[in-house]
Amino acid sequence: MLEEVEGWLSSRSWSAADRPLGQLLEAKRQTGRTVSVVLPALDEEATVGAIVSVIRAELMTETVPLVDELVVLDSGSTDRTAEVAAAAGARVVHRDSILPRLPALPGKGEVLWRSLLATTGDIVCFIDADLRAFSSVFVSGIIGPLLTDPDLQFVKAMYDRPLETGTEGAGAGQGGRVTELVARPLLNLHWPQLAGFVQPLGGEYAARRSLLERLPFPVGYGVELGLLVDALHTVGLDALAQVDVGVRKHRHQDGQALGRMAAAIYRTAQLRLTRGHLVRPRLTQFDRGEQGFVPRTTEVDTEERPPMAEIPEYAARRAA
Repeated sequence: MLEEVEGWLSSRSWSAADRPLGQLLEAKRQTGRTVSVVLPALDEEATVGAIVSVIRAELMTETVPLVDELVVLDSGSTDRTAEVAAAAGARVVHRDSILPRLPALPGKGEVLWRSLLATTGDIVCFIDADLRAFSSVFVSGIIGPLLTDPDLQFVKAMYDRPLETGTEGAGAGQGGRVTELVARPLLNLHWPQLAGFVQPLGGEYAARRSLLERLPFPVGYGVELGLLVDALHTVGLDALAQVDVGVRKHRHQDGQALGRMAAAIYRTAQLRLTRGHLVRPRLTQFDRGEQGFVPRTTEVDTEERPPMAEIPEYAARRAA
């Protein structure tokens, strides 16, 4: 590990308990910064309501007004995600209603990018909508450094991520199979300054709007790696940080879904290394059928949205 990264780990890695809630509220009062929380959601009726309820009950009250805006960005759900989220107290926005002149592309990064037009907070906090046993410290922990330290721009959550009982490797350490097999080797080899991030692909992170609006957003699974790498190049390592928020429990993907994630992440990394194009942006996987193994080929995400600051509608809203 680089000496620079060792120093970063000691000065830019914290526990959520290092910044008590009272300290955060005072910092927010003094700075006047506003906070938006965004939950990107696709068919998450089983979990999204509980997450919204916890945030509203613990971080959006008269005595604890830490979060100003809570938005569930519906990515085309076919279940009751929108209804459940609204009943729990979130403002629900469908991705197709934002920037309708640009047809929406499938993918998590797409809704995160569009969320910048659907929110107003100076600090934007992203939380995955499939978390179970959710704690509000996932929000307060990662927005805390941005409220208390003006030099910080981008903060990721770190946590234990145990696999469920019955899953191969259950209970072992961090989980995060795509992280360990794809993202961490890529970062260590090509962006060693980022080697200190415990959960580089984690979906819980917060950043200043002034940074996010300058970054391109990969539309699919590569969004977390892309934002992290681009944030490093835009503001430098000392402006990045991570906070330990405990344990993250969520629904785990099957092996083929992980393969598609890995391909998208590799493509995102390759694009940032060469700023070129994949020769063949497709991934072939195999299913067992009645006559043996059947190949199934899917497209690898190759689209990226430009920095939001370049979108006329966003610029007009900011100027208003």
